[in-house]
Amino acid sequence: MRYRRMFSALLAVVISYGGNAAEVGTLSANDAVKLQYTSDPHISPDGKWVAYTVSRNDLEQDLQRSQVWIAATDGSAELAMSGADYSASSPRWSPDGKYLAFLAEKKDGENSQVWLLDRRGGEARQYTRIKQGVDAFVWAPNSENMLLTLTDPKPEPEKIDGEDKPMPWVIDRLQFKEDGVGYLDRYRRHFYLYDGDGSPVQITFGDYDDTAPAWSPDGKWIAFTSNRTEEPDSNTNSDIWVVSAMLEDGKAATAENHELRRITTNPGADHSPAWSPDGKWIAYVSAVNTSKIWYATNHLAVSPAAGGEARLLTTAYDRPVYTPRYAPDGRSIYIVSEDDGQMPLLAVDAKSGKVKRVTEDQSVTYAFDMSGDGMMVLNRSVPDQPDAIYTLKKGKLQRLSHQNDNLLASIKLASVKEVQFPSADGTMIEAFIYFPPGYQEGKRYPTLLRPHGGPVAQHDSGFYAEAQVLAAAGYVVIAPNPRGSTGYGEDFSAILFANWGVKDFEDVMAAVDFAVAEGYADPDKLGVGGWSYGGILTNYVITKSTRFKAAISGASEVLYRANYGHDIYQIIWEQELGLPWETPEAWERISPFNDIGKVTTPTLVIGGKEDWNVPIQNSEQLYQGLRRRGIETLLVVYPGETHSIVRPSFVLDRYQRYINWYDRFLK
Repeated sequence: MRYRRMFSALLAVVISYGGNAAEVGTLSANDAVKLQYTSDPHISPDGKWVAYTVSRNDLEQDLQRSQVWIAATDGSAELAMSGADYSASSPRWSPDGKYLAFLAEKKDGENSQVWLLDRRGGEARQYTRIKQGVDAFVWAPNSENMLLTLTDPKPEPEKIDGEDKPMPWVIDRLQFKEDGVGYLDRYRRHFYLYDGDGSPVQITFGDYDDTAPAWSPDGKWIAFTSNRTEEPDSNTNSDIWVVSAMLEDGKAATAENHELRRITTNPGADHSPAWSPDGKWIAYVSAVNTSKIWYATNHLAVSPAAGGEARLLTTAYDRPVYTPRYAPDGRSIYIVSEDDGQMPLLAVDAKSGKVKRVTEDQSVTYAFDMSGDGMMVLNRSVPDQPDAIYTLKKGKLQRLSHQNDNLLASIKLASVKEVQFPSADGTMIEAFIYFPPGYQEGKRYPTLLRPHGGPVAQHDSGFYAEAQVLAAAGYVVIAPNPRGSTGYGEDFSAILFANWGVKDFEDVMAAVDFAVAEGYADPDKLGVGGWSYGGILTNYVITKSTRFKAAISGASEVLYRANYGHDIYQIIWEQELGLPWETPEAWERISPFNDIGKVTTPTLVIGGKEDWNVPIQNSEQLYQGLRRRGIETLLVVYPGETHSIVRPSFVLDRYQRYINWYDRFLK
């Protein structure tokens, strides 16, 4: 759907998704942590099976695990292919169809290795024995070799009484930390050729990280993404490169004898390469407007595989694109996009750049694969169904995975409306409204404003477990896409550049006003809360408005200069606000901490102890300021957790704390 700017009065464009009136029960917090999510679908060469990953919470062991499953593309069968007592992922069929390979850590403390399942039967056998573990792998077209992505091996640690001796971190990199990783060293990710025997042969080198490898159809070359500038930590200028996997005499490339060439020269980020079927072109995603950093729209581009002038295909399509893949005939390139609260699958003409929407329904497509005859499999979600695997044949969808059917069969979900309304300056804004199961028309309900993270992200029409849980607890939930969000064009997003908490604040308040005017939000029982940038926007809301009776600031920032050199965004901070000692006024002007004296809203402050994306330090400062002022507040810190809370007991705890906090002040 596009914006409608023809009316100055409130306007709602509504698409409803209803539940089954015969269902009983609602989605509790306990139910939500039992949901399972699919990802990473891959079709077998004969087109009869699709392999994919299923992620779930192991509540007994209090761990998050993943399994490899396969499903028949005719819908006749679903089978788990890896055990439930360890994690497995990245299923990949060998091109000849004989094997299904995957990554697994079968024992606690063991590094991830490639395992092979022979389709003729038998147990999985270990294929690699790499001491530092395997980060990723890709089958060669001949099914005899693999390309492994390995992190450079580290020296053996010293031992004291059988235990590793602690050693100091010695840091010399400009970008020196990463959330979920820790302090960064110079042990880099590189590519190795491996035929199942002996030691793998390294073919990329240097003080760079190499990612996203893709074999050429003839098996002679590997395209990949790497930032090989003089100081990679100082910029986002990744390029597409190709390295030889096979020499002219037909022998495999070696560490001493291989060719490397650069394909792209764009100063922005080029990534996600995909070969055309004839091997003459490489499609990829390209960010060309570097001045707008992450607010800029990235585009689909193609370059000659031998090197030459690049062509941007989607400049007329002002929406971000992801994961390009050529059609079997080479005439089209398929991509996933973000567009007005949806994530459609698109087909782009490889010559003209004409964009055609493949999925027309209100849905999100996260990943896809296709067979030689053009059949597609999608990992997708809709408002009443978590991520699942589907086939798309001749325009018809068929769901293949059913991991959540038993759980959802006895649950009535929240109904969802997708609405549009004008903000203070007349710009049309979109939001998703979740109504409590059993919602009664004409009755006002306590209402929660839940901004998304990012800010360059979007709420979409996929299944939103958090909103479903809160709606089941009796709340109307507003999930808005304010300025800064993706999927509405570059200008819509970039207006937030160096000006957080202005237009996006106006937009989310307009969402609340709309819900009140429509008659389903109780203006005297309003709550607000979000995670990451959703928490940051919450901080703006409570420093600018006293309308909310309860707030939850999750993994948020509040005093921005305190984050320089402490979080992971130094490049972005510098590009957006300048160096903090040179332009302190830019940093302080938009820091919510400076308005903390205006807050009257009881606020739950929450985050992960090991979060280096948005460090807990700012949450502690927010809590301290509120506590010092006598505002009702509580600080909850989850030990061992990074920016994403993954421990099942903590996931459940967070849901329950949300409900308890809102109930305390809104009910």
